[in-house]
Amino acid sequence: MFGNYLIGLREGLEASLVVCILVAYLVKTERRDALRPVWLGIAVAVALSMSFGAALEFGSQELTFEAQEALGGSLSILSVGLVTWMVFWMRRTARHLRSELHSKLDAALAMGTGALVATAFLAVGREGLETALFVWTAVRASNDGTADPLIGVVLGLVTAVVLGWLFYRGALRINLAKFFTWTGAMLVVVAAGVLAYGFHDLQEADWLPGLHSVAFDISSTIAPDSWYGTVLKGVFNFQPDPTRLQVWMWALYLVPTLALFLRPGRVSPSTAAPRNREPEPHDTQDAPSAGGSSDRSGGTDAGDDAHGVHDGARRAGEHSVGGQG
Repeated sequence: MFGNYLIGLREGLEASLVVCILVAYLVKTERRDALRPVWLGIAVAVALSMSFGAALEFGSQELTFEAQEALGGSLSILSVGLVTWMVFWMRRTARHLRSELHSKLDAALAMGTGALVATAFLAVGREGLETALFVWTAVRASNDGTADPLIGVVLGLVTAVVLGWLFYRGALRINLAKFFTWTGAMLVVVAAGVLAYGFHDLQEADWLPGLHSVAFDISSTIAPDSWYGTVLKGVFNFQPDPTRLQVWMWALYLVPTLALFLRPGRVSPSTAAPRNREPEPHDTQDAPSAGGSSDRSGGTDAGDDAHGVHDGARRAGEHSVGGQG
């Protein structure tokens, strides 16, 4: 359940930060009249994401076993690719996230209500569709016949929504730079298990050979139905009798991806930011700023972004949602 909880928490928090930035900016600039179309766009994005997840779940049930395995394996590999791109993208561009969303909102405000709906929809919809796809494949990979995987995802999403609200209200301060780094690293580990499971699905669909070429079998030591076997399955998608292809794909993905993600020097230190500039996202490492320093600063990090939303709502952008984490 923990692995699926992590997916829901990480993906949901990214979407929550986007919503916080959009809403806080409109409050700060005294454009509360634009909040309704923005919320409409967000609602449509959430509905589309849920519909996409439902289509994957119920649509796949009508397929033959081989077709289900082929679909599940293919989508598992696709979702791992998207999630990998997402965690690297967040580390690389988080500092520009707020300024990018602000510029899009400015353009949408000039164009009218329809543009506002579309801007909010696109900003949240991408996160939602990625989340739906990865959640579906991860739940499928770790499914043990119970509702635990889905419950884990739902709890993660609920936690993300609560954290987003607390950021907005200024009731919570957290080092978001470190949060996204460590959860991103853990998500890479979870993705490695999903990828290995996806290749196993393709073997079961007879798309790839080697289904009966088992790398090792430690079922007698770590029984799949034991409590620790269940924990390993839920967190890492562990399988006590993987095929050789599964082991190779797991290692070939996990080792280089994790090394690249955690290598030092990817994030500029906060001391590099001039005093008259708003702290960069990874530098402040707290929540999105609704007001804080002027937008002239050019951008802020995922941390800063989540860090200052509260003040945008309470003081129309006169102070930030939090200080240093």
